[in-house]
Amino acid sequence: MLAHDPLWPRAGDWPVPTGRSDATIVGIPTHSTSLSPTQSHLTPAAVREALRRFSLQSSLVITDAGDATEPDTVDATAFVAAIDAGLVIALGGDNSATVPVARGRNAHGLVTVDAHHDLRDGVSNGSPVRQLVEAGLSGTRVVQIGIEPFANSRHYADRAADLGITVITRDVLRHRPMDDIMAEAIEIAAAGGGAVHVDLDVDACDRAVAPGCPASVPGGLAAIDLRVAARVAGGHAAVASIDLVEVDAAADAPDGRTVRLVALCVLEALAALETR
Repeated sequence: MLAHDPLWPRAGDWPVPTGRSDATIVGIPTHSTSLSPTQSHLTPAAVREALRRFSLQSSLVITDAGDATEPDTVDATAFVAAIDAGLVIALGGDNSATVPVARGRNAHGLVTVDAHHDLRDGVSNGSPVRQLVEAGLSGTRVVQIGIEPFANSRHYADRAADLGITVITRDVLRHRPMDDIMAEAIEIAAAGGGAVHVDLDVDACDRAVAPGCPASVPGGLAAIDLRVAARVAGGHAAVASIDLVEVDAAADAPDGRTVRLVALCVLEALAALETR
């Protein structure tokens, strides 16, 4: 039982939208086409519970539209498209959630913070970037940050290059701060106008801070890097949507560190939204 303090209001427990919101939280609990066994459909509820461990002082109108009931179908795109909000923050689910959120928000640019290219053939959590490009998204307006060379094949690296995707590997992040890289990435994705979607794949983080991600590896991003990425995305006027994906709440450490990191990224984005 969490302590009650009227002078320390808890985050979360936001109302269902009844009109225009500054920001709307939505659950997209995709999992049925995942390449690895996962219970990622449990994660949106776990993140909502974790949000109550933190506080957010904000004058924004924040709402929670609940979860898509058919997240692994085209119905999820319509569900997102019906949301009237300045910023949509989607809680996955595996990386398949990126497709309905980006399409539902009519994104013309994409920034991913991810260890993987996600350019595989077929329909799975390993193919959302390829699916979006095939649906009309220009590869030149896709930026991928945090790519781990040992977690990808030469074939997919070549595919990214052929599509004109800007790739920023994990090594680059050792020499440049995340806020600079994110700001530059969003500008590339926003070139030509239209909305930008930001995919924050938590498995880009070091396995020590993201044990709840089946594909996280040692040597990934620090937790603060992901939080900074969320804050930059939330504060940029071109960003219409953000997703947080690839967390299996059932596989998290006993202290819930992965799920709590996702909750903090939600709050970072909301805090930055108020500065737009």
